[in-house]
Amino acid sequence: MLTLHHHHLSSIPRVIPRVLLPIIATKRLLSYKPHMTTTTPRPNPFPIIITKSQSQKRSLHLAPPFLLDSYVPRYLQLSEIDASKKRSQAYAHLAKCNLCPRKCGVNRYERTGWCLIGEKVKVNVIAPHFGEEPCIQGHHGSGSVFFSMCNLRCVFCQNHDISHQRNGMDLTPEELGDWYIKLQEVGNVHNINLITPEHVVPQVALSILHARSQGLRVPIIYNTSSYDSLESLSLLDGLIDIYLPDFKVWEPSTSKRLLKAEDYAVTARESIKAMHAQVGDLCFTGDGIAKSGVLLRHLVMPGLEEEGKEIMRWLAENVSRDLFVNIMEQYRPAAYVGKVKARRRGNVNGDGEGEAAGEGEKGEVMEGEEAKKEERRYAEINRAVNEKEVESVRKAAERAGLWRFCDPPRHDGFNI
Repeated sequence: MLTLHHHHLSSIPRVIPRVLLPIIATKRLLSYKPHMTTTTPRPNPFPIIITKSQSQKRSLHLAPPFLLDSYVPRYLQLSEIDASKKRSQAYAHLAKCNLCPRKCGVNRYERTGWCLIGEKVKVNVIAPHFGEEPCIQGHHGSGSVFFSMCNLRCVFCQNHDISHQRNGMDLTPEELGDWYIKLQEVGNVHNINLITPEHVVPQVALSILHARSQGLRVPIIYNTSSYDSLESLSLLDGLIDIYLPDFKVWEPSTSKRLLKAEDYAVTARESIKAMHAQVGDLCFTGDGIAKSGVLLRHLVMPGLEEEGKEIMRWLAENVSRDLFVNIMEQYRPAAYVGKVKARRRGNVNGDGEGEAAGEGEKGEVMEGEEAKKEERRYAEINRAVNEKEVESVRKAAERAGLWRFCDPPRHDGFNI
């Protein structure tokens, strides 16, 4: 049986359905007669007419080179020498923690810094998770590890009960790595999904190396806000298979107000470029499950669609037009958004941070009509996004040249 290799497929115009390509190639090869001596060109039995719009259209997520025959996680390809170096680096960073952009410089064996997490990680939830992108969760779920606390303080955080509170169980890196094995063996998950790990990168690196020695064999996902330093990403290089970064906002004034980090956007730009340099564009095996690359998320927020458009343009021009992007519309007011401003008569403290909502003079709580008239905190984002805002960001992404989106399925089957 004749076989048509994938690099030949890329040279044939995409207007032909791919299921017919092996048949067409076979007919062409069988019609070739090597003993013919005439120089008269033979007429093409399969004339193809291509319009300009058709030749520029790209619509397949799994087209080569994004389709993998098989995949071996990067941490399994790491040499013992490199693994030993990473262990030493991780322990050194814990002794003087300057990995995240906060650069606290504390000895985490003795005390905590901005993130309030010390030598051990604090984990809120460990379980197979079915709330991720279809190519991440698949049929068996993503082995998600939700770390408590964060190095940002997003006022709208959708997981604020986890990221803003020190709840959960304390685990050593070795104990954390053992949980990866349980997720793999008992949960039969497609991957290990590390959620909000920016402040515990040394422990994460040590846990992956421990799990490797215990038989871990599924890809590792680094699910991040993108508020990472280049030093932390360097430590993770060779350990992470899929980077799943958010790019939240563009303007420093917005990130200062809503994320409590004025340098967020410039840090995110550096981090996302470094992630893509390590693992490239998102690639899948034939079952539709992502195995390596970058999957970028952007949560469209009310009134901030112009910042979303700027993010899309930057991604297309500076990272890759083949970047896989999830433009999300599920924003809802959460955490501190929409709470009644805490204020004292004659002493208004911005959005009332640090004061109890509804307090009046001398700390008394205002009730009835007086409380109802109180202003709401972060009122500009105290609503859901509308369809027009989401569509405007999507169209900006398409105009910039991005084309690989996490869209709902166009059939009744499972979307992977």
